[in-house]
Amino acid sequence: MRANELTTYTRGDLTISSPDEGVVLKLATLAIAAAPAIAASGIPAIGEYWPGEGGVNGGLFPGGDKLYYLIVPTGSDAESTHEWGGYGDELNGANSPWDGQANTADLVGVDTSHPAAQFCAAFERDGHKDFYLMARREASFLEITVPEVFTQAYHWTSSQRSADTAYYMDFEDGWLDFHDKFYERLARPVRRKFI
Repeated sequence: MRANELTTYTRGDLTISSPDEGVVLKLATLAIAAAPAIAASGIPAIGEYWPGEGGVNGGLFPGGDKLYYLIVPTGSDAESTHEWGGYGDELNGANSPWDGQANTADLVGVDTSHPAAQFCAAFERDGHKDFYLMARREASFLEITVPEVFTQAYHWTSSQRSADTAYYMDFEDGWLDFHDKFYERLARPVRRKFI
């Protein structure tokens, strides 16, 4: 993030702005938790398995036009090491910091191979086939809410930075950074659950 850039979260009359994206995500998460419950019956606690949904409840994510729960599958089949792919190609899509689902659709919809996104898009669990490679802000959010369900290592996000680099999240130390797309990192699928 550049020195003068701010990350801003707005919901109703609440606005949170800071140059530190992690602070904004943490405060937004706390604000959502303090908001009136959305028919909370049947919703497992953060980090607990959500029956029939393909993974654990990663928390209510504040991105996009409508709030959604991030579902994170667990188990050895839910993480795999891959290149990000497409080194030297800058896509018009796959630039969203928030929308991993749109980024992944852009990545798997082009001729160039994007193994991390392809692994996540092909993942199936509990009858669900709508998994995708998380965007960088979704990854930052999950690093706050459920870091323990991730292998303590670098995980690719679907957010491209340039023709040669893409963002990754370090689930050991909490760093969000970028690296060359030809490096191999872990890929972990996630999906959305709207309530």
